[in-house]
Amino acid sequence: MSVTLSARHARVAGGLPLLVAIIAMAVAELSAEPAVLKYDAFRHHVDKFNAMEPELVVNHVPDAQAWEWIQSGVPLFECPDPQVEETYWFRWWALRKQLRREEGGGRFVFGEFINRARPVSSALGHHLMEGRWLRDQRYHDDYVLYWFRGGLNGGPAERFHRYSQWVQHALWARWLVTRDTQKLTGMLDELVADYGQWETERMRPDSLFWQHDVWDAMEESISGGRKVMNVRPTINSYMYGNARALAAIARLAGRAELAKQFDDKADKLRRLVQDTLWNPELGFFGAYTERLQPIAVREQLGYIPWYFDLPEPGRGYEVAWRQLVDVDGFKAPFGITTAERRAPSFRTRGTGTCEWDGAVWPFATSQTLTALANVLQGRTQEDINKRDYFDAFLTYSRSQTYDGLPYIGEYLDEKTGAWLKGRDPRSAYYNHSTFADLIITGVIGLMPRDDDALVVIPLLPEGAWPWFCIDGIRYHGRAITILWDADGTRYGRGAGLSILVGGEKLAQSTRLERVTGQLP
Repeated sequence: MSVTLSARHARVAGGLPLLVAIIAMAVAELSAEPAVLKYDAFRHHVDKFNAMEPELVVNHVPDAQAWEWIQSGVPLFECPDPQVEETYWFRWWALRKQLRREEGGGRFVFGEFINRARPVSSALGHHLMEGRWLRDQRYHDDYVLYWFRGGLNGGPAERFHRYSQWVQHALWARWLVTRDTQKLTGMLDELVADYGQWETERMRPDSLFWQHDVWDAMEESISGGRKVMNVRPTINSYMYGNARALAAIARLAGRAELAKQFDDKADKLRRLVQDTLWNPELGFFGAYTERLQPIAVREQLGYIPWYFDLPEPGRGYEVAWRQLVDVDGFKAPFGITTAERRAPSFRTRGTGTCEWDGAVWPFATSQTLTALANVLQGRTQEDINKRDYFDAFLTYSRSQTYDGLPYIGEYLDEKTGAWLKGRDPRSAYYNHSTFADLIITGVIGLMPRDDDALVVIPLLPEGAWPWFCIDGIRYHGRAITILWDADGTRYGRGAGLSILVGGEKLAQSTRLERVTGQLP
């Protein structure tokens, strides 16, 4: 991108304040300039996506404008695995199809189903985690305000509290990338009120939380039901993560007393989850009945506590991860199953509605891979390793096809990879998972932080790829490039793992290992 600024034009149009504003906008745009890759090298992906099927639903950005939208905000990525690279670009292309405005031209929102106009809040946390890497944050700014202020009298939107949420955690995670401090702290009281509403609606006298499985977005699960009020690792982990995030946001806003209040809530909930929901016989976090009787099945939701770093290190909880690579546990040819395959009632609840009794769900896979990245990048343990992570990621990536073309749907058969909704329009472009976030923070390993240390801990195993590059990431207001070039011949920036800021090398290692630098 080139920016030409006419000072005379600025003076005529509005004087010095306008000139300053224009300069600021120009600098912001230049800060996103890729240093190594060129957008034109990737346009063929979008041309293929546009041509592969009829455009039956047109929302805010039609297919004909998809490339311009992607160019304006998506980080560039390439790798030697053509399927992974294609899926990366496809997922942004598909996300763009879900962008729409409220009826009457109101706020921007993202749908979950391509054929339904009204948003659904079940995957809001995923939407924010994925969307934090877009350079243009106005879409997600609007989307958050829709949920918190789009209802009656400017209150929360209808049905916001229907589904369990980790929205406070996701907003804090977004801030770690975007540093939109004023926007985030300006919502603090609303975020606190939202947490309080969950306490009123779902907290038990013992301070644990309960939920129907359907409102965890995990209906027909082995351990739940649409009417039973079981104590589940899902909502309890979400509320722990939300409490920790609220404490951090309160400190950012200078409200130390409020921060302590939520840190205390998080500490208490951590103790309760570890003491109550850890099933020592199964070596797993599991759901319990209303009377706190253990439900004897391992389900993928037992990995959610690590999404929020809830389990304390050094206490043996990581043994649960051995089940992820066990073919009688959760490992299947086409992904991570939502219940252990050895369970007597595995895949017994039918097919084609919404069964979380074993089939593979991208929603859950995203949570599990994020949780596993937290384990591998932040803990010392011997139960699981980077190769296990990468193999699971590759399976997840390769499952996202239909008749040989890129596709993301609702859920799929664990043995055949068949999408269980078939060509049902509600399943196409199903917006309830992450992919780019898993590449950026997992495979490549950029670790969003609340300080200006730039840390990369790649989960790509040695020897897996000879090169990769993610370019044009806007992080803390800077343009970040992370590349791996085993022998230095691909990018000409030296052999090894390099971090560039504004095109200048910040740090480098000859190996795929932790690299740290300080942002200028």
